[in-house]
Amino acid sequence: MKMPDFHAIADAVAAEIASGKLAAGSRLPPQRTFADNWGIAASTASRVYAELTRRGLVTGEVGRGTFVRAPETLRAVRISEAADAPIDLQLAISSSLEQAALMAPALHSLAGPAALWEALCAASPFGPDGAGPAVAHFLATSRWTPDPAGILFAGGGRQAIACALAALCQPGDRLGVEPLTYPSMIRIAARLGLQLVPIQIDDQGIDLEALARTHAAKPLAAIYIQPTLHNPLGISMTPERRQALGHWLEAAGLYCIEDAAFAFLSDATPLAAYAPDRVVYVNSMQKRLAPGIGVGFVAAPRPVKDAIAAVMRAGGWMAPSLAVRLVMSWIADGTAVRVAGLKRKDARARQALAARILGAERVPARTDAFHAWLELPPAWSADAFTAAAAQQGVAITSSGAFAVTPGRAPNAVRLALSAAPLKDLEQGLQVLRALLATTPNDAPIE
Repeated sequence: MKMPDFHAIADAVAAEIASGKLAAGSRLPPQRTFADNWGIAASTASRVYAELTRRGLVTGEVGRGTFVRAPETLRAVRISEAADAPIDLQLAISSSLEQAALMAPALHSLAGPAALWEALCAASPFGPDGAGPAVAHFLATSRWTPDPAGILFAGGGRQAIACALAALCQPGDRLGVEPLTYPSMIRIAARLGLQLVPIQIDDQGIDLEALARTHAAKPLAAIYIQPTLHNPLGISMTPERRQALGHWLEAAGLYCIEDAAFAFLSDATPLAAYAPDRVVYVNSMQKRLAPGIGVGFVAAPRPVKDAIAAVMRAGGWMAPSLAVRLVMSWIADGTAVRVAGLKRKDARARQALAARILGAERVPARTDAFHAWLELPPAWSADAFTAAAAQQGVAITSSGAFAVTPGRAPNAVRLALSAAPLKDLEQGLQVLRALLATTPNDAPIE
């Protein structure tokens, strides 16, 4: 009798997941047991599990096994059923009426015909006259000032990342990244046909010996990292590690894209200060000011700035002139600095609240970060905990969303602390604390 191929078996398991027979958080048997149950070879069972992972139906967690994921549609339904206004601990953004009041006067600066006409002109990767030096001064730290000639204006942080990747890499190239990283970058790299190569990290950031071994074994085209307030882990690279990485980049002749989206919440010196000719620095106003401000910055070394600008033009990824003019006004009158200061103060208060409710041992204090990394007890898988939180009206993000390698996510979730009002945040954290004291079998169901 002909044995079913792995696609047919994967379809059968998928049907059990869709019907609810295999619920979110259910643990699949070890592959050898699965093979015995189905009367198939162990290699076929491995292909079934790989196919289910590829479809996004299951996730593997190191040292724990393979678990059924909660489908995004099911999570959305559970959230809407649990509460009319779910508590959003998914989006790491921040905006408020207080900051809107600070930002409003800039709109009046564009009221005159001449100013408005300039703001309605065609967009350029290099922005309007004087924009490069102004932004270079704005981004500068005590130890680093970017080259004004290398400042480019993209239509947001993701567009800035996409332009840098497209300019530095070709389809099929290997891009070194942290094993857990910004989900949008993962999707951008996939669209560009890049092969993501996870590089080992520790609590200080990327492991230089692992990076050197990986590059020596098969050259990388570039690397992409978040050295300051890493998303999702919240860690920051030490000055010593930054300096060592800068020296290595120069010696290897390799470019690094430094994603500094959350750097405004920290006093850390950018990696770009240690290797200015090898680091493409990316930042934006979406975290710093408001998510609707579609202006991203690229501080590029001179040898690659024109290539990145060409990608911006080809893809239409420049920042709109009107948005750039507004940002320049907020920079000039000090609003951008004041708003960032308010957000930094708010982030500290929210981190303290999370540590108080969940415990500092569970949520290591990251002082100014917009998010926290919550490691889960063994009874919970990341997806099961995420689904249970959704049932209670709290939206969080499972570690699998950040994993470069499917099935290699740690047993943890990211909590975005910045978007929800403080009262809602406290309520959501209390819900999570209560869930942590239960198991998937006795968690409350709405």
